[in-house]
Amino acid sequence: MNKRTIGIFFVLLLTICLKAEAQGVKSVRINEVMITNETNFLDDYGLHSAWIELYNSSFASVNVESCFLTNDKNNPRMYPIPKEDIQTEIPPRQHLLFWADGLPSRGTFHLSFKLDPTKENWIGLYDANGITLIDEVTIPAGTLLADQSYAREDDGSLNWVVKGQDNQHYVTPSSNNMTKDSNSKIESFKVHDGSGFLMAIMAMIIVFSCLLLLATSFKIIGKIAIWINKKNQIKSKGISNKNEQKETDLGNTPGEIYAAIGMALHEYQDNVHDIEDTVLTINKVKRNYSPWSSKIYTLTETPRKH
Repeated sequence: MNKRTIGIFFVLLLTICLKAEAQGVKSVRINEVMITNETNFLDDYGLHSAWIELYNSSFASVNVESCFLTNDKNNPRMYPIPKEDIQTEIPPRQHLLFWADGLPSRGTFHLSFKLDPTKENWIGLYDANGITLIDEVTIPAGTLLADQSYAREDDGSLNWVVKGQDNQHYVTPSSNNMTKDSNSKIESFKVHDGSGFLMAIMAMIIVFSCLLLLATSFKIIGKIAIWINKKNQIKSKGISNKNEQKETDLGNTPGEIYAAIGMALHEYQDNVHDIEDTVLTINKVKRNYSPWSSKIYTLTETPRKH
């Protein structure tokens, strides 16, 4: 592989990576905006400031570094989102909050522009090239009162609503725009099977079906293994006649042989035998003989017969 081929390969790889990153950034949406913040969310300096919420609608993490946020159509590069800040990476289906306080010196998430509650506010999110518009929203003048937000009805949806008017539509910075307090599937199941009898029947059917499938699979696999073993034995013996195969009974090994092999392997692996020393040592014991301790001198002498 020459240098030219390697160069082309790396260029293609870089192009694919940049395209994948661009596709990821395109999934980011302007999700909720508050223009006048009097008693709502506090920023990291403890102040009430206008804020803009971004939402990652994809199922992969997206980093918005080098992208641009602006409220001027003639200046798409008004605020470049700084690089090398790990907090600019938005996890899947999560949110990121920026403060429109006109004080970018306060950190990454403090924008260089403010929002005007007396005028129409246009907000745009541009790609890193400063040309491609990813998402935009226009908030008509006089639409929002203090502590009200202009938000998508559901995260990433097309319909926009005013939130903060009542307890049913409350402001949700860095959170889901629509809070789901219940699961529709669970509620439906409660209506149709309040006692749980059908659920128990379904669970037992699934369990027994899985066990039956497992047993059938093991049986089929066992038969295939026996057939392969028999075929290999016939091939190794060079037998081609079917009658001769039946007479030799190849591949039909008795179960006792497998049991003996299994027991031998079990004993070998578990070390059930005692470890015995193979070195025998014989020590010679020397005892000094003494006539005083000999028993022959204490015996009565047998009388002689004349």
